[in-house]
Amino acid sequence: MKDIKYFNDMCAGRLPELLGIKIINLDELKICAEMDITASHLAPNGYLHAGSVVSLADTACGIGCIANLPKTATGFTTLELKSNHLSTVREGRVECIASPIHKGRTTQVWDAVVLCLKTGKKISLFRCTQMLLYP
Repeated sequence: MKDIKYFNDMCAGRLPELLGIKIINLDELKICAEMDITASHLAPNGYLHAGSVVSLADTACGIGCIANLPKTATGFTTLELKSNHLSTVREGRVECIASPIHKGRTTQVWDAVVLCLKTGKKISLFRCTQMLLYP
């Protein structure tokens, strides 16, 4: 398995870096990512934008999918995603913990929880289905 630096470097120059998303821990069964909340992460109402939360969760799940690709797969693309937003924040740091539910030959399903790091309160529950790509 590739290391944390490899995956953070993969995100350089792309949306995850723009949003300040960092992978902080990973293994085959759990990917942890975090993001410091800035004004650019907020919706016009001053609360955390749902798109910021979804981007964090989708990044963590996507890195997990890449880390768990079968040897002959060349990549993946998202088939479906769903997010339930339970709470919000205006500042601080949020963390995402993603884990695989299904790691098949043609699809993977990942669940993620986004939490306020300071309080531990759940902000969002997320699930996505990834279609694996082959040459």
